[in-house]
Amino acid sequence: MSFSRRQTLAVLAGSGLTVMLGGRMALATPTEDMIAEFTGGAEMADTGLTLTAPEIAENGNTVPVEVDAPGAESIMILATGNPNPDVGVFHFGPLAGAQMASTRIRLAGTQEVVAIAKMADGSFARAAQEVKVTIGGCGG
Repeated sequence: MSFSRRQTLAVLAGSGLTVMLGGRMALATPTEDMIAEFTGGAEMADTGLTLTAPEIAENGNTVPVEVDAPGAESIMILATGNPNPDVGVFHFGPLAGAQMASTRIRLAGTQEVVAIAKMADGSFARAAQEVKVTIGGCGG
């Protein structure tokens, strides 16, 4: 079997692209990659984790976010629309009085905030909420 010059270049270009992407599909988003790395691809329940964030934020620079997951070992927060979606990971030791955390995050615009909790039994819980960021508090 022989390849033409054009076919050989196409095969080499395709293999180079695969190497540059690290063997991953180009369609996966950074948020999905971070969730898969945190959970190891495990299924996530919709209960056991409470995410509190405002529906409308007048200032995207300081958006208050609170997570609460009784029995969690760690909680990861992601802002899906930010250039770097990882907000933070909170780890809780055996002497933690409560498995909750609150912080203020910066949002680049209207987007979904996602929290994933790793529970003590090895299961995972997920909660998400869309936060609308207004321009100058005018609802735009």
